[in-house]
Amino acid sequence: MNLQETLSNQVKQAVLSSYKVELATVEFQATRKEFAGDITVVVFPMLRVVKGNPVQIGETIGNYLVDNVSNVTGFNVVKGFLNIEISDSYFIDFFRGIKDESAYGLVNPKAGEKAVMVEYSSPNTNKPLHLGHVRNNLLGYSVAEILKGSGKKVYKTQIINDRGIHICKSMLAWQKFGEGETPKSTGLKGDKLVGNYYVKFDQEYKKEIQDLISKGSTEEEAKKNAPILLEAQSMLLKWEAGDADVVALWKEMNSWVYDGFNVTYKNLGVDFDTLYYESNTYLLGKEFVEQGLKSGVFVKESDGSVWCDLTEDGLDKKIVQRSDGTAVYMTQDIGTAIQRIKDFPDVGGMVYTVGNEQDYHFKVLFLILKKLGFEWAKNLYHLSYGMVDLPSGKMKSREGTVVDADDLVEEMAKTAGEISEELGKLDGYSKEEKEELYKTIGLGALKYHILKVDPKKRILFDPKESIDFQGNTGPFIQYTYARIQSILRKADMGNAEIKSTELHSKEKELIKQLQLFPEVIQNAADQHSPALIANYTYDLVKEFNSFYQNVSILGANNDVEKQLRVQLSNTVANTIKNAFSLLGIQVPERM
Repeated sequence: MNLQETLSNQVKQAVLSSYKVELATVEFQATRKEFAGDITVVVFPMLRVVKGNPVQIGETIGNYLVDNVSNVTGFNVVKGFLNIEISDSYFIDFFRGIKDESAYGLVNPKAGEKAVMVEYSSPNTNKPLHLGHVRNNLLGYSVAEILKGSGKKVYKTQIINDRGIHICKSMLAWQKFGEGETPKSTGLKGDKLVGNYYVKFDQEYKKEIQDLISKGSTEEEAKKNAPILLEAQSMLLKWEAGDADVVALWKEMNSWVYDGFNVTYKNLGVDFDTLYYESNTYLLGKEFVEQGLKSGVFVKESDGSVWCDLTEDGLDKKIVQRSDGTAVYMTQDIGTAIQRIKDFPDVGGMVYTVGNEQDYHFKVLFLILKKLGFEWAKNLYHLSYGMVDLPSGKMKSREGTVVDADDLVEEMAKTAGEISEELGKLDGYSKEEKEELYKTIGLGALKYHILKVDPKKRILFDPKESIDFQGNTGPFIQYTYARIQSILRKADMGNAEIKSTELHSKEKELIKQLQLFPEVIQNAADQHSPALIANYTYDLVKEFNSFYQNVSILGANNDVEKQLRVQLSNTVANTIKNAFSLLGIQVPERM
């Protein structure tokens, strides 16, 4: 039983014995810095069942705790807040219990528990990954790692949107204007080459629209009847019919894109356990459309299109199959979800990492799957996140105004190098060591800058700000970790038993911060929020730096003191490393 549980039970007992009423819960919070105490009981909520003055109630409970709980050494009451002082011996015993745990805070999966599948990335095969995809990948990967760290079995996956009109647009543009060029002949990554033709299609489409308008068409008519669009639509129908030439071109161009994606994923440090392709799963979706028609979940309209009427559920009518029998996104998503459970029967829930512009889509998808009778549909979660903006404004793929993911990672490493050189901290490093360190710092800066923000909020991404070596940034935390490693290399204290009986206030505050880590992981998993891990780590680093500035570690008064401080520093470093691993960020041993 931890301290909070012990105190909660004793506070309830104090109220029962003094006021003859039972408390359902006890509310705790951290003690404010300006008051003495280590944990605070909030008295105000008790006034619903305990009649009296909150200060007097606090005094009564405080006296009871001093008399009945060995680790409570004193208290003070400020208005309706009971600030409790805990003995040094309690914190020393706690620290003794965790200091040798390399995986402190992390929980192993329990046998027999249902697994969670986390989907992220899920790109289209008509363009390279850009800054928006970067947030998606970093967020999904981190949430998967946090769920794993909280004790869940996790599968990481993506659905590759490898079919549809948008794919045909880049295929058609390559056919018309590509003159047979390939990634090999151009030296371009395959995803970038294909993306160039997606942009080319849009340019030609706009020219044709203007041409039709100049000949008397309305804008709406011109957009529908532009010859290049009609050709792309024809190509899609041929693809769905299995036309050999179209399918061969589709396979070849998609293979170029996959090679490019794999390079980007490696650069970002993300991976997947399994992949799904829309070109496979949409067929299973169509099967379940037929089943839904038989069971009355779906209705066929007079034009042959199939719909799901969700108006009684506060939503609207949703198309699940077009009148010509072709699939829509919803068809594919229904099929993908069902296929995943077929492939992984131990999965009991799924997390979809998709931008907030798709909030409505996922409400509809989850409801349709429930109506189709799938028990696991109640455990589906949309990890909705805000867009990433740049100081220059919004990005548009079809116009080519995006920040390419590979270019971004490269630019971050370059900026990290420039700042590191200015600071002059890299004497004695080889060129290769410097390059590796710049990558670690640059990628850490990028990931931390994105993940420290609550997923639901939009981000204004400023690369320079993210690589600052001061403040709430990845490099600041990495630098603190490296500083601790430097201390440990000089200390050579081993791992002897801690003999201290008293703590400096800064040692105590640091142990209190370490105590929070397991709970932070669980909360981050429950809320699907890497921001909780990121900001906890920053708070831990701030607390360590305050400790470092106020007490001497290697110059401690005696070996007992020095031993405690060195082992405390080591545990802080280990916790930083564990926390950053949940964010997908590496920590350098030297910096």
